[in-house]
Amino acid sequence: MSVVVLLSGRGSNLRALVEAGIPVSGVISNVAGAGGLAIAAARGIPAQTIAHRDFASREAFDAALAAAIDGLAPKLVALAGFMRILTPGFAQRYAGRLVNIHPSLLPSFTGLDTHARAIAAGVKLHGCTVHFVTAELDHGPIIAQAAVPVRGDDTPDTLAARVLREEHALYPRALRWFLDGRLVLENGQVRVKGGDAQAFFAA
Repeated sequence: MSVVVLLSGRGSNLRALVEAGIPVSGVISNVAGAGGLAIAAARGIPAQTIAHRDFASREAFDAALAAAIDGLAPKLVALAGFMRILTPGFAQRYAGRLVNIHPSLLPSFTGLDTHARAIAAGVKLHGCTVHFVTAELDHGPIIAQAAVPVRGDDTPDTLAARVLREEHALYPRALRWFLDGRLVLENGQVRVKGGDAQAFFAA
């Protein structure tokens, strides 16, 4: 029933998962000194660094990453600010049990700088999405989304902070659904057994 978390940065979503009771059994970072590693260490969670710069190709890095994950034998692999584009082979290896949280309402604003791009586009709603990972970047089946209003005086930083609060609530909820066997994936669509809401709005 365990989860392995992959991260590259400060680890705020890792903290949210642990504090919500998600059974994280290991943390792997591609960046030495990432803040998330310290969070794991403080909670007694095994953590390691596999630096992507040490490998000659994406395929070689992903093979080493997969070996480390398989050694922990998780039920689920969760990306939490993992700033690497994974190879199609890696995505296929963990198909149906590899998830990500992305800071936009997908399919809008895939990739980076989502908050600045949302403001520049003039959208009135922004947010975050939990989705299954596939070979196509930020396009896997959507598990759940949370939306926030975009205010007239927002900056990328203020909007990011508001979205991050929703990430910290949404990600644990979505992972719990998975661990409890409540997610059903059919024809590229995800539903939750029991009919729980999969969309949330923070006024």
